[in-house]
This record gives sequence, structure tokens and C-alpha cells, in this order.
Amino acid sequence: MILHEGYVYTVERTTKTKSIFRCKNRDCKARAARTDESTSTVIRSALRTYPLSAAGQLPKNESLMLMIQRQRTTETVDADGRLPEKLRKTYRDEGFILHEDKKLIIFTKKINLSILKQNKHWFANGTFKACPDDYYQLFILHAMMTDAITPLVYGLLIGKSAEDYNLFFEKVLKQDNFQPESIVTDFETGTIRSVKDMLPNILHKAGRKKPQFDHKLWNIHDRVVATVPRPNNSVECWHNAFADRVAISHPTIVKPGEKIRCEQSKFEVALTKILQSHDIKTKKACYRKLNERITRLANSFDPTQLDQFKKKAANIAI
Repeated sequence: MILHEGYVYTVERTTKTKSIFRCKNRDCKARAARTDESTSTVIRSALRTYPLSAAGQLPKNESLMLMIQRQRTTETVDADGRLPEKLRKTYRDEGFILHEDKKLIIFTKKINLSILKQNKHWFANGTFKACPDDYYQLFILHAMMTDAITPLVYGLLIGKSAEDYNLFFEKVLKQDNFQPESIVTDFETGTIRSVKDMLPNILHKAGRKKPQFDHKLWNIHDRVVATVPRPNNSVECWHNAFADRVAISHPTIVKPGEKIRCEQSKFEVALTKILQSHDIKTKKACYRKLNERITRLANSFDPTQLDQFKKKAANIAI
């Protein structure tokens, strides 16, 4: 028997590798209300051992799904448009809201901004699928921690115009004397204009895509020489994984809010490990060697020996 968060659990079944516990009250609906599993997954799991002799008494699947959905708590903003209180703090009960109004919500902490300030190379991208209905996108600033690109500032924006990004950067930049040297974004016109307005003195590069913008914007020679990450691939992978964790397209604000809090907890653990001299992520040797070869090639560029340079480049397998 296990007592956890006010529920009493007893063993339902045991396998060679694990034991499955179930609420002592067999009519308890806590799983439907508290789990992150989809409605169909909850139903399939419950039907695995359901007595066939009683199958005829079960409602239709649509009715079962509605029963589960009614038990799920759907928290949202209050009458004044404010976030639920639990989303305003991290899981370690620390303040997590930098700014909040109907146009913009920013999640971050002082330690996040401190790490952002220490980093001279920033990465930014937005995700749309996992964004709540009341907002247009979840826009995130990332920076490097050892060899890992880490999300530090989360913004819920109502659009993708330069004015929307300007408001986001304005609220962030006024918190400290940030002096980044470069920022990598995707090819959003609004983002590009905003970076030029708000951070006019930095090197701005956009992610890989068909080169329909100015050559200086997508050329990555300077980033190779500076040995900083070239494209925005790591950031895009993070955003795809985050959308998978949210699992629902355009959910209520609570779902992505909870996942953002989880990401913050993960960041805090990683930061603590770094301060204790632990590596949080080690790049594979093959990628380290590849980066070293590309950097040596970029440093050896001589405009008078283009043929030799192209031959060397052709021998590098990416």
C-alpha cells in the first residue's frame, strides 16, 4: 500500500520488471483528472482487464471520452486576465513572471537573465502549435550552457509583427545591461526588423532556408571562425520536442504553462550540476572533429586560391 498526495494506492498487478498500483477506491477518477495521458490512452488502459462479461453494459466510446474530459480540470486566466497563481511561480515556489498583460506574458527568473547576460551569442525561435488560443506564438530566447543550448526567457506574444517582438525585447533588455554579440533567428520578417531596431550593433544571423534574404544575413563564416553554433537546428529540435510534450494543438494556457515550469526546473538542476563542475551534455566526438575541420577550413580561406579551397571543402562530409 502507498499513500501519495492524499491518495491510497494498492497493487493492481506485478510483472518481472515493475509493479502497477491503483487507487484503493476503484471508482476514483483521479487518474483522468491528473494524468497527462490522452483521453483515448486512458480508455485503452482501463479496458485491458475489463471483464468481457460486462462489456455489453459499457457506454459508447464517445460517451466514455466525454466522461473523462468532464473530470479533467480546465484552469484558465481569471476574470481580469491574470494567470492562475500556480503558474506564476516555479515548482520551487519562486517568482516566475517578468511581465504580464493582455499583449504579452514573459516567464523567466533573475538567474535566467544572469545566464543570458553572460552569454554573448543568443538564439531565438517561436513555436505556434503549442501556443494557447489567446496568443499567437510562444517565443523563446536561448543561450549556451557548456555545449547545450538552453531556453531562458519564454514569451507569449499575440502576433508576429515587429511591434510584437519589440515589446518582448524591450521588457527583457531593460532588466540589465545586455550586450550580446550575435543572435540567430529564423527567417521571420518581424523578428529581423525587431532585432535591427532593438539590437542594432550585433551580428544577426537567420537559420537555414532558401536564401531569399540578403547574403550578409545568412552567411555563417563569422560564426564558424568564432566557433559558435552555426544554424538554429538545436533550437528548432527543442521547440519540436516541447510541442510533443504539450501534445495538444492550441491548448488552454495551463498546459504549456506547466511544461514551461518543468523546463525551468530542468534548467535549475542543470545549472546546479554545472556549478558543481559536472558536464550536462557532451558533444559526440564525430561532431567535435567535424566542427574542428570546418573551422580550420574557414580560417585557411584565401581568395587567391579558390580552387584549392573548394577541393578541401568537398572532402568534408556533413
